[in-house]
Amino acid sequence: MNRFFLGFIAALLVMAGLWFFVDRKDSQEELNANSAMIQEQIQNVGKLIVTEGYYSQVYTYRNSQKLFLDLVSANKKALIIAKAKATVEYDLRKLETKIDQKSKTLTIIKIPEPVINIYPEFEYYDVTQDFLNQFEANDYNKIKTNITKQFRDKIEASGLKDDAQERLISELLNIYVLTKSLGWTLIYNEVIIENPEQMENLTR
Repeated sequence: MNRFFLGFIAALLVMAGLWFFVDRKDSQEELNANSAMIQEQIQNVGKLIVTEGYYSQVYTYRNSQKLFLDLVSANKKALIIAKAKATVEYDLRKLETKIDQKSKTLTIIKIPEPVINIYPEFEYYDVTQDFLNQFEANDYNKIKTNITKQFRDKIEASGLKDDAQERLISELLNIYVLTKSLGWTLIYNEVIIENPEQMENLTR
């Protein structure tokens, strides 16, 4: 009887040990799988989020030089029609995150700043120039610099950057939904993100 009882206890201990080992192994495999899934999601959004805008500008360039003791004026002018495609981009390949499997947390460390790119095209009309004051490379560079600055000022005053930020939040929201569905916690600036509304403050 004692042998049977001891054997039964030993069998229970072996089964409990096996169950603990298998359960712990399954839990670790699930944790690794969840971690890999989160990392894959981050890599998927690690593409450029681009918002595009199109602008046009009419620009008149004039230049006058006094020559021969201010007795002679040498002039040049041009009418320029400029068009530009502008993009606002977040390079999410520069998104810095940290995954802690032990506490099941994903921490967003740094969100990259938006980058404004401008691609201008120029068409020159009504170009006139005197023999002693002709267009040179420096003139074309000055025209390009001035018009590009005007385009950049327009973009800063427009809602193009806001549109790009909305798309950024949309991508980050996918990470939030994934972490919540897996029972993980999303953290940014030492604050736990508990609802989608908090995502709007991530880029501020």
